[in-house]
Amino acid sequence: MDHIPGAVFHRVLDKQLPQAQASKGVWIETSDGKRYLDASGGAVVVNVGHGRDEIADAVGEQLRRLSYVHPTMFTTAALEELSGALAVRTPGGLDRFYFMSSGSEAVETAVKLARQIQVARGNPDRQVLISRWKSYHGLTMGALAAAGRTSFRLPFYSMLRDAVHIPPPYCLRCSYGLTYPACRLRCALALDETIQNLGPSVVSAFIGETVGGASIAVCPPPEGYWPLVREICDRHRVLLILDEVMCGMGRTGKWFAAEHYSVVPDIMVLGKGLSGGTLALSAVATSTDHMETVRGKGGNFVHGGTFSHNGIACAAGLAALKILEREGLVERAAQMGRLIGRRLREALATSPHVGDVRGIGMMWGVEFVRDRQSLAPFPRSEKVTEKLWQALFDQGVILYKSVAMAGIDGDGLIVAPPFIISEGEIDQVVQALRGAMRTVLGA
Repeated sequence: MDHIPGAVFHRVLDKQLPQAQASKGVWIETSDGKRYLDASGGAVVVNVGHGRDEIADAVGEQLRRLSYVHPTMFTTAALEELSGALAVRTPGGLDRFYFMSSGSEAVETAVKLARQIQVARGNPDRQVLISRWKSYHGLTMGALAAAGRTSFRLPFYSMLRDAVHIPPPYCLRCSYGLTYPACRLRCALALDETIQNLGPSVVSAFIGETVGGASIAVCPPPEGYWPLVREICDRHRVLLILDEVMCGMGRTGKWFAAEHYSVVPDIMVLGKGLSGGTLALSAVATSTDHMETVRGKGGNFVHGGTFSHNGIACAAGLAALKILEREGLVERAAQMGRLIGRRLREALATSPHVGDVRGIGMMWGVEFVRDRQSLAPFPRSEKVTEKLWQALFDQGVILYKSVAMAGIDGDGLIVAPPFIISEGEIDQVVQALRGAMRTVLGA
């Protein structure tokens, strides 16, 4: 087929990208024959590994049998089966699923659903969303308003109907200058304070990543944080939305990160690994009770999308879920994740430029600092993260960037490989990171 070369409007405009042409397991191969160890699963997406024939076969079979049908006109077997299979695994009571294409779309779906639940309950004034600084929920306008990543928000700030933001559970750089557990979870109590200051009658929902991800270089909350947040939301009749786009589907060593903290949200958002990192698929999980509230008082859910509830994407999701179950990959994520954390800490413990190594399951972050004692960050203008990432990429190892966790400054990298990674490949990643640090930081 004839085509005009160079016609793509790439997301990255300041450099030429290598052309990926094949992937298998944890490896990506480019057209020039170079191989890259994908130790971040792209954007923390690929969980079951690249090149899974079972997923390709399931998608091909679905396409041959039934392609597109509109979700207001038909349901499909793949849609029904994936929903039922997820309901077996999701935290208690989350048994209804609304499928979209991207995490951003799913976040906006969740926020709209919370609003419609409140209206159906007879609370039309409840329209304020509370979120956290240093969070990431997506880049569409509603998701961006919820997000707390300043650099992404600033170009569009005048266009946002903004959420109200509170500090995150980020013990290394506590917004209140306190230390856990003597802090008595001041960051969670900030939610109670904010709801009361706004007036409980106007607050619809609180949204947070169950485990902080891309904007904060992986930051699991301290023990007791989520149960206290749940209690505060219940007391004020505010709905709790957990964003598990990145940390769900086995990434933390349990099927869903909420299981680590014994908390059940009103609404949970899924994406990324939901299809094994193949087709665009995300979901919002809620309870039958909430769904019936909307249906009984408000009629249909006022939301949708041309490719929502897509049977082909759901076929991929069902195949990926079966792989996770059959091969015990969620349990493997817990086991190999502990190994990743141990290897990173052993290798980086003496570095004067590592402020923290933190993580859970197959999701780890390294925060880099100019001075370990004071935790003073490198100025963002030095682009330490980008230099480290490029040094790793040049060695054939891919990690994921995280920046500006210390206000406008701050540097980090995320290690989050497919769950099938081997011990030898983990060691290869850690050694490459040490080499990149020597090249860029001299230590």
